[in-house]
Amino acid sequence: MTDARVATVDAYVIRRVGGDWELLALRRASGTRCTGAWEGVHGFIEDSERPEDAAFREVFEETGLRVQRLYNVTVQPFYLHGSDLVTLAVAFAAVVDGASTTVLGPEHDRAEWIPFVEAKRRLAWPRSRAALDDIAILLAGGDGGAVEDVLRVR
Repeated sequence: MTDARVATVDAYVIRRVGGDWELLALRRASGTRCTGAWEGVHGFIEDSERPEDAAFREVFEETGLRVQRLYNVTVQPFYLHGSDLVTLAVAFAAVVDGASTTVLGPEHDRAEWIPFVEAKRRLAWPRSRAALDDIAILLAGGDGGAVEDVLRVR
């Protein structure tokens, strides 16, 4: 029987440039799943790990960046047919220092900071485009505004 559980995180690494947000888009390396596809940070939640802890860890492992602020954005379902699992991916906006240097892990061969408009054209997954729309609305003023206390995890 197919199982459903919170098993993965999506972390959209963002920085503020002027009054606009940019996304750190990552391109999948040769020999990995979805070679050549552009995406945000994704990963599995380890045993006894909370989703937000997995997001902090995955961002650092895949980009070398330290998250300054983390916002809960949405939960996105996805069927992983290889493991017969419907994963509920907790999606976060991970705000980082725009001047920090990106250090890619082995899963990606390229990273680019791009405006959300360009990111929505480039990202492979439709759910990523929808999450960027949510982030743009929720963080329009630079933070969560009146709902900061509910959205901001750390």
